[in-house]
Amino acid sequence: MAQAKSKRNYKKEYADYHGTAEQRKRRSGRNKARAIMKKVVGNKIDGKDIDHKDKNPNNNGRSNLRVMTKKKNRGKDNKPSTTRKTRK
Repeated sequence: MAQAKSKRNYKKEYADYHGTAEQRKRRSGRNKARAIMKKVVGNKIDGKDIDHKDKNPNNNGRSNLRVMTKKKNRGKDNKPSTTRKTRK
């Protein structure tokens, strides 16, 4: 005897897929940064990341943006430094 399939809730799937309001806001900021840089350097940004020099994704000023390879942008060298307290 086969089990009856339950109906899919497409509305819920769509809402879950597109994330929370905060996620949509951050995605919008990233897209804005890409649009700004695409106007400046053209298609050279394809396959690359746009880096915010000051690590503030809300600061989309041209002087704060730069094109980087994904590997370099997502690597350890590009992360903000944190100071650790050393034990004595």
